[in-house]
Amino acid sequence: MKLKKFFEFAFSLIMPAAFLCLWSFIAWKMNKPAQLPAPGVIVDNFANAFDNFIGLGSIPRNVAYSLTRVAIGYSIGVALALPLGLIMGYYKSARLFLENLLSIFKPIPAIAWQPIVLGWFGVLSIARVFNLPYGETYAIWDNYKISMIFLIAFGTFYPVWGNVVFGVTSVQKTLIESARVLGASTWDIFFHVLLPGCTPHIVNGLRMGLTSSWVCLVSAEMLPGSMCGIGYLITHAYEVSRMDLVITGMICIGFIGALLDGIFRLISTRCFTWASHIQ
Repeated sequence: MKLKKFFEFAFSLIMPAAFLCLWSFIAWKMNKPAQLPAPGVIVDNFANAFDNFIGLGSIPRNVAYSLTRVAIGYSIGVALALPLGLIMGYYKSARLFLENLLSIFKPIPAIAWQPIVLGWFGVLSIARVFNLPYGETYAIWDNYKISMIFLIAFGTFYPVWGNVVFGVTSVQKTLIESARVLGASTWDIFFHVLLPGCTPHIVNGLRMGLTSSWVCLVSAEMLPGSMCGIGYLITHAYEVSRMDLVITGMICIGFIGALLDGIFRLISTRCFTWASHIQ
């Protein structure tokens, strides 16, 4: 069994190794680091991750700012989408009343909101909203612009909302009717039948919302007023022809996004294996 696992692991590394070899060959053949740096340069960036890159600070510092922005925007998006999705899924009247309006904005990508959120919020930050005194704390929270958080929250909202509504409406009607026959109240049905039944869909929605929030991160950090973050590092590195930093930032976003997605997948697999048997 251990030998089989080893061969499976080795087999899974074939394509990544082939990709790195091809990348190295093309970079060597082109010999244009400003267009395609060699993999060794990217490895060197990570080996010196705590250096001050092009005046924007270290990689961990920029990752920390990006993670905080995503955490704030994601939390706001989930806080709005989760209860609204439960209400619309449970009450048909609420679904009929709101679904058409929300569906109008659903196809609009978050990046398309950039001009209008700049018009609404400008460079307003959390530090200004809460009127923090000038100092180190103000300097930190002034990096979290409301317009950036809005874009991330918007990107989070629809995947969570859509999965929650679908999850509630897809709970078997026989379970609901059986609970009513046994004397369950509306609240009992909601908390003990609907909510457990749609939890796998909720977790899937949270997972998709988190992925979407990372997709929106780069566009959010491209807005005026941003002076840090992986997205800003990528765009500023491109402007100064540091393609190695662009690729380094892309790898950071991809790795962290994959790690968070893997955590959600692990939770879903471990906790909701029973859902696949309920049809």
